[in-house]
Amino acid sequence: MKQDSQLARLGLFDAKVPRYTSYPTAPHFAGGVGPDLFARWIEEIPPGGAISLYLHVPFCRRLCWFCACRTQGTQSEDPVRAYVKVLQAELKMLRARLAPGVTLSRLHWGGGTPTLMPADVMGELTAAIFDTLPMGQDAEFSVEIDPNEIDEARMDVLAEAGMNRASIGVQDFDPQIQKIIGREQSYEITRRAVDMIRDRGVRSLNADILYGLPQQTPVKIATSVQQLLSLRPDRVALYGYAHVPWMARRQTLIASDTLPTPQERLTLFEAASALFEADGYESIGIDHFALPSDGLAIAQKAGQLRRNFQGYTDDQALALVGLGASSISRFPQGYAQNAPATSAHTKAIRAGEFSTARGHIFEGEDRLRGRMIEALMSDFEIRSDEILSNFDISSERLAQLYDACAAQFGDMIEISATGLRIPPRARPLTRMIARHFDAYDMAPGAHSLAV
Repeated sequence: MKQDSQLARLGLFDAKVPRYTSYPTAPHFAGGVGPDLFARWIEEIPPGGAISLYLHVPFCRRLCWFCACRTQGTQSEDPVRAYVKVLQAELKMLRARLAPGVTLSRLHWGGGTPTLMPADVMGELTAAIFDTLPMGQDAEFSVEIDPNEIDEARMDVLAEAGMNRASIGVQDFDPQIQKIIGREQSYEITRRAVDMIRDRGVRSLNADILYGLPQQTPVKIATSVQQLLSLRPDRVALYGYAHVPWMARRQTLIASDTLPTPQERLTLFEAASALFEADGYESIGIDHFALPSDGLAIAQKAGQLRRNFQGYTDDQALALVGLGASSISRFPQGYAQNAPATSAHTKAIRAGEFSTARGHIFEGEDRLRGRMIEALMSDFEIRSDEILSNFDISSERLAQLYDACAAQFGDMIEISATGLRIPPRARPLTRMIARHFDAYDMAPGAHSLAV
């Protein structure tokens, strides 16, 4: 009780703060980054370098009410086939600007529902990707797979194309909760998808599960977690449901009075976390769990854990290129986001231009603060030697930043000669502590609950 009281006093149960999958966060992206600058940043990727590639497929057969992603419903294959033609054209434009010898470190298909694509379309898309640039050594090809929208033929195409990591969304296995959030997906259907993945020798499996859903209780989430553990995923993301109906109108179908309180959300998170750790999973950052053999666990031990738009990653590529409507790219120079609307994106690509609509050019202390926030989110500590070695900041200035943080959070952080650390008892505050190092104003209502 004393711990909860201290967390409450510091504002944990009232705060709304970013998830910090980027810095600055996407609400701060603006004009000034357009197609020409995006093309130049691609051209500046050095010969022989490695990049990550993200392809966004925005279509879904049905729109889940809990989801706040950029998606659109379709019952027909026609829009999907037309969209993939646009992606193929975009890939050709990318290839024309890449230096010789560039390879893929990571390839990820997200959405939406990438597995909505027919098998022959998947084959065309993978051929276009590998005609653009090859997979590098130890590269990963991952796909978000909807267990309700996959079959043997489509799984065969993905496996034959080299998919070696699959990701499935579970959310919760409780049938009542599934109905409330508009995502009905039985354990049996999920098990079938996992069996198809494993039967084809795909070596790694990710799974997403949510806490903070309507009518969720510690008993219900424990049951769902135990069912998920029976599938033995290599990596699990335990995300907090973000109820933002002012941003995602479909969430108005979920009654706010059915949601757990912030204090109850923390209890749900802790109940699920304890089960993952008891089953041999290592805690990764603020909301991931991984088997010791998984790349995230290995990266965390080596101090190489990173944060990107998919959450945590062990990818060390300097550039992440996003293709498709609404996709975000990250370069050493800044961020670039494609037009969010499929129609606007399609129009630009068909006209022979990238659809880059906004972004952010790094300036001032962006890289410094971005790295400090990433370090807190990944390792719960900022190492002073790393910061002083890699950024133009004096030890006196760094100490001032630490002291200002201590003035707000007191003994919930630890400052020493090696740097600033968040001890285990204070880790629910991590996003709030990271927010302290964010120099940008935060628009009201732009972010989700801190817990």
